Amino acid sequence: MTVRTRFAPSPTGYLHVGGARTALFAWAYARRFGGTFILRIEDTDLERSTPEAVRAILDGMQWLGLTHDEGPFYQMQRMDRYREAIGQLLTAGMAYYCYSSPTEVEAMRERQRAAGEKPRYDGTWRPESGKTLPPPPEGRKPVVRFRNPPDGDVTWNDLVKGPITISNRELDDLVIARPDGTPTYNFCVAVDDWDMRITHVIRGDDHVNNTPRQINILQALGASLPEYGHLPMILGTDGEKLSKRHGAVSVMDYPAQGYLPEAMLNYLARLGWSHGDDEIFSVEQFCEWFDLDHLSKSPAQFNPEKLAWLNNHYIKQADNARLERLVRPLLEKEGAQFAGAPDLQAVIALMKERANTINELAAAAMLFYREPAPEPALLAQHVTDAAKPALAQYAERCRTVAWNREALSAMLKEVLAAHKLKMPQLAMPLRLIITGQLQTPSIDAVIELFGRETVLARLAKYI
Repeated sequence: MTVRTRFAPSPTGYLHVGGARTALFAWAYARRFGGTFILRIEDTDLERSTPEAVRAILDGMQWLGLTHDEGPFYQMQRMDRYREAIGQLLTAGMAYYCYSSPTEVEAMRERQRAAGEKPRYDGTWRPESGKTLPPPPEGRKPVVRFRNPPDGDVTWNDLVKGPITISNRELDDLVIARPDGTPTYNFCVAVDDWDMRITHVIRGDDHVNNTPRQINILQALGASLPEYGHLPMILGTDGEKLSKRHGAVSVMDYPAQGYLPEAMLNYLARLGWSHGDDEIFSVEQFCEWFDLDHLSKSPAQFNPEKLAWLNNHYIKQADNARLERLVRPLLEKEGAQFAGAPDLQAVIALMKERANTINELAAAAMLFYREPAPEPALLAQHVTDAAKPALAQYAERCRTVAWNREALSAMLKEVLAAHKLKMPQLAMPLRLIITGQLQTPSIDAVIELFGRETVLARLAKYI
């Protein structure tokens, strides 16, 4: 059997973190077994589906690198196929026309609720042996309902949750086509999974209740059944369902916040799946390891701090040329002055150790690409009469010292010794004068990058 998986989002909003994890697991499972990964856009909800949402899904998949082998397929382009399948069920007596109006169906359900019963369609228009149906109301267009088996159970061995059984008595006769002939969600999904030869359906556990309906439809159509695996939801740090109040939940919010796709993929992979104690691994390694046996049955908790930690790891590992392509536009947006300034890749190499995001890296790098504006109060505090002679000697030595980090470090220590000062008494005013701030990486590394002319020009303003 060739493994065929699918990711089938509805384009009614952005690509959610939970949807991205589902896509990743389905994609990785296909990759693990040399199978096929299919992208399907379930866009039959005409009121809520938008081209912008489709674009957001495609952009999110592209950013994550979850390339599909077939598709994207759009359900709205498959209407003729769904109508053909509905006709097949009608001919076989597995579906029927129902003329009950929405008002009548709701009144029916209200009566059932009042009687303490589960609300469901009561089968008014369901053909039965010996039953006489009422005459169709004039001018009313019918829906088509699937004739669900009245007895027995639907059982499947869920790849995540284990065996699940739902009684057919819990399921009413599902509407599979609206009055205008448009097919409904569960029917389209079943037909698509059949036509696309899906072998494994990996999706969120909010679809568990849809599964017995889809199984019954597939069996009525004479189709083979895929295997189903339902992933537990992702919770926020407060234990509630992940939502906007927990921060970014749209995948495309994360590149805007400075996250790398490999960090997001690594993090999503660990939300509900594990490979021993391994925390950091490449996507290639993940595909080699991934199986459904190590999926958790419990909800995963989204931890932004863990994601930031992973992102820091991948920033430190990333090629500086790649980081420059991401950082430079952010610096340009902030008005960075590159003329006569240090090489950006060299700055990135110095600053990236401490950066959790690309945005943090850009903010840290900005000190090299703007004129410093030290606060007068800080100048008065640090550029003291005691420090000025040492600063003057440091400036004089800067004219002739070899301009590399080792020589600059040695020279700084010699000036400190000559003036009997401790490191902060000279390093702090140097930082303030040269960068405008008190917190920087090692002062000799910073001074090396700025270059001799810039350092001398900035020191000359204060000594």
